[in-house]
Amino acid sequence: MKKSLAGNIVSLQVKNEIKDYYVLSNTALANVYVNKENNDALELNQNYQVFVYLDNDQWYGTTRLPDVQLDVFDWADVTRIVPSLGVFVDIGIAVDILVSKDDLPVYTSVWPEVEDQLYVTLEHDKKGRLLAKPVSESDFEGTWDIAPENLLDQSIEGRIFRTDREGAVMISDQGYRGFIHHTERKHEPRLGQWVNGRVIAVKEDGTINVSLRPRKKEARRTDADTILAYLQDHHGEMPFNDKTDPTTIYDTFKISKAAFKRALGKLMKENKVKQQENKTVLLD
Repeated sequence: MKKSLAGNIVSLQVKNEIKDYYVLSNTALANVYVNKENNDALELNQNYQVFVYLDNDQWYGTTRLPDVQLDVFDWADVTRIVPSLGVFVDIGIAVDILVSKDDLPVYTSVWPEVEDQLYVTLEHDKKGRLLAKPVSESDFEGTWDIAPENLLDQSIEGRIFRTDREGAVMISDQGYRGFIHHTERKHEPRLGQWVNGRVIAVKEDGTINVSLRPRKKEARRTDADTILAYLQDHHGEMPFNDKTDPTTIYDTFKISKAAFKRALGKLMKENKVKQQENKTVLLD
């Protein structure tokens, strides 16, 4: 079936030249259009290696071979989100390729956003059309770099490639596998999101555990700023103090009661707030 040739690199000969395109063919494919602007100059009757794809049932090609190919993974920028279909990624050709919603998290809140990146390869759907398929953890098996022990408590950056209720998995800049437990983040990171964290454990197998929460001193300042902003947005008072139950605090500020009390204590020491019965008020 000709459609199964989409995504392949084939040898084609230049048969014709029209305004914006070279027209190439071989015994299997006729009239493959190669855009002049996005490719090197081609010569009539010469053969070239061309990556071919379909767009609205017309064959197109490029001599500038994309890094993402059939059975070849690479990073691709997310360009468009269509909730009913999935997300589209740029693999370096003139059309963007769909990542099916079937290969994305159940909840769209953790789908990638535009300019996030997914590590994908190409495959065909049942009709022979090209799809981009995100990497699974098994595809990385045996290829992780081994994290050194002295990485403990160091800052680290990387990109999320798996996320679920238990936690998220990132691949660091250095190629280490990092696991982020759901208790070590304030918000669930998106698939494809670039994150900054710190290493909280280096495991025997060379993988690491990562926290996206700030260190306590930084967190105290951040949490205090959050409480101040809440007070400023609510006419200088809130129905919370150090006696408020932990669930209410977490539902409102997404922090633990202990963190809330530390931040509140800092603000009181700075004479920015004071506690009254069943509430906290902002001082002038």
